[in-house]
Amino acid sequence: MEDKKDKKSAPINVVDIAKKLWPHRKTYFKVLPATLVITYLIIVCIPRYYSCTVSLAPEPTGASSMSGSLGSLASSFGLGSLSKLGSQDALFSEIYPDILKSNDFISQLMTVKITTKDNETTCNYYTYLRDKQKEAWWNTVIGSIRNMISIPDQDTYNGEEILDVFYLTKTQSDIFNAASSKISSSIDKKTDVVSITVKDQDPLVCATMANETCKKLQDFIIAYRTNKAHIDHDYYEKLVAEAKESYEKARQQYVLFADSHQDAFLPSYKTKEEGLENEMQLRYNVYTAMSNQLQAATAKLQEATPAFTVIQSASVPVKPAGPKRVVTAVFMTILAFIIISAKILLKESYQKTEKKSE
Repeated sequence: MEDKKDKKSAPINVVDIAKKLWPHRKTYFKVLPATLVITYLIIVCIPRYYSCTVSLAPEPTGASSMSGSLGSLASSFGLGSLSKLGSQDALFSEIYPDILKSNDFISQLMTVKITTKDNETTCNYYTYLRDKQKEAWWNTVIGSIRNMISIPDQDTYNGEEILDVFYLTKTQSDIFNAASSKISSSIDKKTDVVSITVKDQDPLVCATMANETCKKLQDFIIAYRTNKAHIDHDYYEKLVAEAKESYEKARQQYVLFADSHQDAFLPSYKTKEEGLENEMQLRYNVYTAMSNQLQAATAKLQEATPAFTVIQSASVPVKPAGPKRVVTAVFMTILAFIIISAKILLKESYQKTEKKSE
């Protein structure tokens, strides 16, 4: 038992391993340089891409006093902000990544005008993804074969495609998925800071789309949080317009009657004039009340509109973010070394086992 434990706990002797591998050095001299060169040649075929990150902090929604006082304590334990407990807002920051991946949101990005860094291409983002993307040669070959087999999409008019989010064609769905894969986001649970990262093959397009994605997300959040306030504001605007029109009619009726009966002293005329005056005053009071409600709704709309603090704005990247050609080639070479060494050591171990059994 003690011998088995000693064998199991025996340290790895690097010198012995090197002696076992040294006779096979020619294999390493052939395989490792070939692996390095082939891997590098393959990775060179993959187009380089750039990355741009934008960070912003949305204004938190209303919260109870308890959640406000305990918010920092909860954040320190990685529980997020307790302001969500006292808020009726369903649009938490955790669902922002889902919003960015939705087709409704991606469709808004497709119309953004972009210009490449070399100024050779100026078009909308959809056309850029469809016609101006570089691909590895094997993807180009596979795509050509698929195009030859598949039936071309017919949803076009005047040379421009019809983008219907409800019913996308195969090509449009692929482009939407490509756009979605270029956008990623993360949320800092302690601070609720949203980081949006956009990758693209052109540095200027990368920065442009990062900036536009940030703006579109802000517009989406604003539209969501002010939706009810907008409805109330439009409703009171309609009531004010109706009340003003009703008041103007009552005022004109009173003025016309009063002007045409200035010398009349009969009680019936006086009674009718007072009735018209009271009706005018009543409608004026309604108009005034509705105007006050409209002012309150306008103030509420402004209060409901969230503010955003852009912590890190978009900037045109200088260096490509990937693919890491040298790192990948070296990694694959090391991996090839490990595989060859393991194969040699296992083979020798198997041969020794067979000799002992004989």
